[in-house]
Amino acid sequence: MRCTHRTFTALAAVVLLAATAACGSDSDSDNPKSPAAGGTGTTTIKVGVIPIVDVAPLYLGQRRGFYKERGLKLEMTTAQGGAAIVPGVVSGQFQFGFSNSTSLMIAQSTGVPVKVVANGVASTGEQGADFGAVVVKKGSSLKSAKDLEGKKVAVNTLKNINELTVRESVRKDGGDPDKVTFVELAFDQMPAALTKGQIDAAQVVEPALATVKAQGGTEIASNLVDPAPNLTVAMYFASTQYLQQHPDIVKKFQAATAESLKYASSHPDEVREILTTYTKIPRGTLDKMVLPDWPADPNRASLDVLAELGQKDGLFKKSPDLNALLP
Repeated sequence: MRCTHRTFTALAAVVLLAATAACGSDSDSDNPKSPAAGGTGTTTIKVGVIPIVDVAPLYLGQRRGFYKERGLKLEMTTAQGGAAIVPGVVSGQFQFGFSNSTSLMIAQSTGVPVKVVANGVASTGEQGADFGAVVVKKGSSLKSAKDLEGKKVAVNTLKNINELTVRESVRKDGGDPDKVTFVELAFDQMPAALTKGQIDAAQVVEPALATVKAQGGTEIASNLVDPAPNLTVAMYFASTQYLQQHPDIVKKFQAATAESLKYASSHPDEVREILTTYTKIPRGTLDKMVLPDWPADPNRASLDVLAELGQKDGLFKKSPDLNALLP
């Protein structure tokens, strides 16, 4: 398995940012004179997200006024993955962030002061019908997860839930995950990289999954389904400092996000349409996308499985404290 200094350098940076934030001043998001607050009693909060289907409820909730009703305005900033968002939240660049469950566990286990405030997204739990999958290009000789041995597989960031679950898919199919070479690539760059033969396979989520399939690519593993039923894939979080200093803002964000998750679950057509506002997916492929589940609460049993897999594959120096991390 390919391992770079990049992951460990990023973790060290997060820990340093955590220490800096702990000594810093109070956030200015409630100061009406600051750019982080609206001029009419509306507080603007900055949220770090990824341009994928997972975060559609936030964009939809903003459009439907769920946040505005509670005096909040969201300002979304996109990043390649959750691991890159964690430092932004801890340093105060973002008030809230969206990150995959594994990256949050890694952060918590290394002493980074983060805490989940709302559920994010879950797998559908259906093999071959999930919003995330391992895919190969049209005509590829790779037919199953075991075939990934000795191959180059793209994930959006190294050492996150996607690498971890692909490793489990390979293991469950009788292969050796240590023989897989993982490379880092943004989701929206994966379809072209597959077509050009720069990678052998890619772990994609919607809308990149629909794009690959539209190009004739095929799915060879449902990696987010293999580890546990209805896997909690990602969640929204804040720094513990922000929670302590702004409990009222956190409660408003939690309530608006809960309403947004529920609304997205029952309005799939609006989810597909809102995607065109923050991704490059062609309208012609919208109806072909598989939407994830947006349950109200994290699935603790599935997170316990992820924690065990992280230990097995050496992602944690010490076990994450899920009781401290979860709401």
